[in-house]
Amino acid sequence: MDPALPILALSLLLGAIIAFLFFNTYFRKRQSELQSIAKPIPNPNPNPDPKPIPASSKPTLKKPLKPHSGDKDQNKRHHPLDLNTLKGHGDAVTGICFSRDGRNLATACADGVVRVFKLDDASSKSFKFLRINLPAGGHPTALAYADDASSFVVASYTLSGCSLYMYAEDKPKISENKQQTKLPLPEIKWEHHKVHDKKSIITMFGASATYGSADGSTIIASCSEGTDIILWHGKTGKSVGHVDTNQLKNNMAAISPNGRFIAAAAFTADVKVWEIVYAKDGSAKEVLNVMQLKGHKSAVTWLCFTPNSEQIITASKDGSMRIWNINVRYHLDEDPKTLKVFPIPLHDPSGTTLHYDRMSISPDGKILAATHGSTLQWLCVETGKVLDTAEKAHDSDISCISWAPKTIPMGNEEVLVLATASADKKVKLWASPSLPSS
Repeated sequence: MDPALPILALSLLLGAIIAFLFFNTYFRKRQSELQSIAKPIPNPNPNPDPKPIPASSKPTLKKPLKPHSGDKDQNKRHHPLDLNTLKGHGDAVTGICFSRDGRNLATACADGVVRVFKLDDASSKSFKFLRINLPAGGHPTALAYADDASSFVVASYTLSGCSLYMYAEDKPKISENKQQTKLPLPEIKWEHHKVHDKKSIITMFGASATYGSADGSTIIASCSEGTDIILWHGKTGKSVGHVDTNQLKNNMAAISPNGRFIAAAAFTADVKVWEIVYAKDGSAKEVLNVMQLKGHKSAVTWLCFTPNSEQIITASKDGSMRIWNINVRYHLDEDPKTLKVFPIPLHDPSGTTLHYDRMSISPDGKILAATHGSTLQWLCVETGKVLDTAEKAHDSDISCISWAPKTIPMGNEEVLVLATASADKKVKLWASPSLPSS
């Protein structure tokens, strides 16, 4: 046996023992280091006070902002003077008219229906109304009350021309034993077709003729988009007068509240005024051209008579409004006088003065409501100052505007009410703004 073999075996055994001890010590040390790293450091303050999170590190809450933004839009749509909305129209509203007592509001709609709303309370959540279907194919353009709260005249346009229909209720026949509980719907009492040389009627105003020897009958002035204006006896439908503005095209025409004058705003800057002469029996005898209102520098877009029928308020594209005194001795060549001139207080974003599309004066003669597009303004007649403005009174341009002739109940009080209509299928009721204390 080779003597070197035991020595070699002993050397290998000792080397293995030394290697085992070295690696065992190394791995124990690594494990101890790993445990010390993974072990959490104890908090010296087990119950610390919560510290506020800096504003810059707080998360942004987007959800609450959505209703806030919606509230802004809601505020734009709802004006403090906005009392109520008459809904239920199926298309653009093209005409509105209050009855003499202010308790009924008739609306003409492009869906071919006339609705008569009962205004028992301006703040009501819903309004009862009569629904009257016009003859098929017609597009209503204007309407006016003919006599009482249940009779009215509506203008309807078709491709063959313009027609007028007068609706009224039959007086109910009540027997001794039975009482009629429900009134019949208004029916057509008279009608005319292809009036105004087949042109469309753009405005229609009625008034109770009380001036001079007039018998109190309702006289209605229908104004066409051409140059002619026709006067109608509301109850019988008889044509009692016809005038021509000879001014290329009409913008509108109105009749004074007492049935004495007719005035037309047309293509030119001048306003022509006619007087209705009544016979001794109370009927309208003739219509005479008696004066012209000269002073504007551009076309007059709208006009309205004051409640006493002695002044006319005009608005022009020249950016001004004028109040005229027409209670003059024209037969002695006395000219109508301009009482006041006001700048129109409405401008576009660039500062350019806008004109008024529609105007209506309150029954007390103190507040003028005027519109341009979807903007509605209330002005003080005495000073011409703006009392209030609703920039987006409707979702579309305002097509009609009218004050109720008398106050309307609202809860426990009575309020002056303005009605506006638009192509947005809505009719809105507005309260009268407060006048500044003198």
